[in-house]
Amino acid sequence: MPPHCDSLDGPVVSAARRALEAHDPRLVLPYVPEKSEAEVLSVFDQVSSVRDTGPDVREVADRHFFETVVRLHRAGEGAPYAGLRPAGTPTGPVIPLAERAVDTGDATEVVTFLTRELALQVQARLAEVGRLAADRDRSVGDARAWVEAMLDFEVYCHTIHTSMIASGHSETAAAHHGG
Repeated sequence: MPPHCDSLDGPVVSAARRALEAHDPRLVLPYVPEKSEAEVLSVFDQVSSVRDTGPDVREVADRHFFETVVRLHRAGEGAPYAGLRPAGTPTGPVIPLAERAVDTGDATEVVTFLTRELALQVQARLAEVGRLAADRDRSVGDARAWVEAMLDFEVYCHTIHTSMIASGHSETAAAHHGG
């Protein structure tokens, strides 16, 4: 997943930081599956009991907590955990727009960007089909190139549509959206 759930400045670690600072693990629990709550609470208690013994211990303890909640979050998504990524790891152009939309309640920037990108992609793929169509009767190789481009275009359109109507994150989200 390209978003930044596994980065040190992503939403999961940000919630974990807030939980540690507020001494309230409930602030991070929404980011992990319900079946993982006991593990999060156990690690939270362990980390909380040693955080104030010194800055080095705090740093190690906090990192352990961050790694735990991100690992459990990723497991809840059915995704592998490959460690924490550094803060500032690029997320692509859409995530910042989506975050701003969440903050403002206005999806205009996201819709504009995605609509423009979709139009460019569909037009470019269809243009390639058209370019190859002129020569498809020249040879089997040319016909194969056209078929590949044509199928790529059709499957791309189908995949985009499937993605548009699918849950964006998890089965839980799909249930909330009636999916």
